[in-house]
Amino acid sequence: MTLSRPTIPAAGALRDRFREVRATSLALAAPLSAEDQCIQSMPDASPTKWHLAHTTWFFESVLLQPHAGGYRPLDPRFHYLFNSYYEALGPRHPRPQRGLLTRPSLDEVHEYRRHVDDAVLALLEEGGLDWSVIEPIVTLGLNHEQQHQELLLTDILHAFSCNPMLPACKPAGGPALRLAAVPPAMRWIERPGGMVEVGHDGNGFSFDNETPRHRALLQPYAIADRLVSCGDYAQFIADGGYQRPELWLSDGWAAVQANGWRHPAYWLAQDDPRLRFAGPAAQAGGGWHVFGLHGVRPMEADAPVSQLSFYEAAAYAEWAGARLPTEFEWEAAHDAPGISQMTGHVWQWTRSSYDPYPGFRPLPGIAAEYNGKFMVGQLVLRGSSVATPAGHARPSYRNFFPPAARWQFSGLRLAKDL
Repeated sequence: MTLSRPTIPAAGALRDRFREVRATSLALAAPLSAEDQCIQSMPDASPTKWHLAHTTWFFESVLLQPHAGGYRPLDPRFHYLFNSYYEALGPRHPRPQRGLLTRPSLDEVHEYRRHVDDAVLALLEEGGLDWSVIEPIVTLGLNHEQQHQELLLTDILHAFSCNPMLPACKPAGGPALRLAAVPPAMRWIERPGGMVEVGHDGNGFSFDNETPRHRALLQPYAIADRLVSCGDYAQFIADGGYQRPELWLSDGWAAVQANGWRHPAYWLAQDDPRLRFAGPAAQAGGGWHVFGLHGVRPMEADAPVSQLSFYEAAAYAEWAGARLPTEFEWEAAHDAPGISQMTGHVWQWTRSSYDPYPGFRPLPGIAAEYNGKFMVGQLVLRGSSVATPAGHARPSYRNFFPPAARWQFSGLRLAKDL
């Protein structure tokens, strides 16, 4: 093995990116109180404080301890507390009990981040590094942290949705309130099908589940030029969509009945008593209101519908006389002329199960557990959302969740056969 020192521009750029991503996590958490950052509203969500600590644990466990000689952990107990699911690294605190971790304090978690940040930056200054090993680990850690930045927002939003006051995660800086507009008529973009190349093309970063690039055979299909809007979805509700079992997959209908679903997760009817506590913006207008990062606001008819489960997305598609696209249809159409809202709005459910690509091989070492072992019982979502960090999306990105998950910024785009 030949040890190499990166060029000064390459090393400097990586250090700058490390500082930027780490600072962004703290900035996202800054509007939240210490009490906010400790809460866990359900087993599938994690406290803000835990996200800040776990992303730090990742750099400590995957980068520093194996590769930084003489590194000393700030507190060895953190290795147990902030491991997420890495069996190869030993036992860990149970996921559903992360909200019980009132200790370490938020100040101690911030100290932990500074301790690890200093060690990472010092490591990147060293000579004699095998840059072919160090750089991919740091890059993976930064992309991992960006995933947790989105989860930080979606998780605290779910926690705040459980609070009758429906507080805003971001009290300032959101889009201005405006009257609901009628969404433009949906247009169909016809695609020829045939053999297409899918998966990451090898330029820039990707997670292992985006590889290897391979060919997929598509039948001719059409895909909607825009996302399904709140106004569209309100028509589905008004037409009794949640009371019509013929529209639903069997598991989806069971979920509707068991959970009392009657609308997207964060919609509030005009007679919802919580609107009395949700501030002046919630008093404007009548009809549906929607709870989001900036609090409660009147529903905007042309905004993409969000916080839908796969079951709700599939039921809407059935009601509309269409279907959900496969992940490969979505990817093949991502740059089609006339198509819009592919990224930066909501993650889009597809009809594809989360399976390995032909020839898939997980990352080597500890990171082998990053994606592959979750490839069962989940559905793929494509695109990105309003909570996805800038620059983190790409056409081959594969997000995945169980079909009943609805606390994410998840919506849908229609497709149909030709």
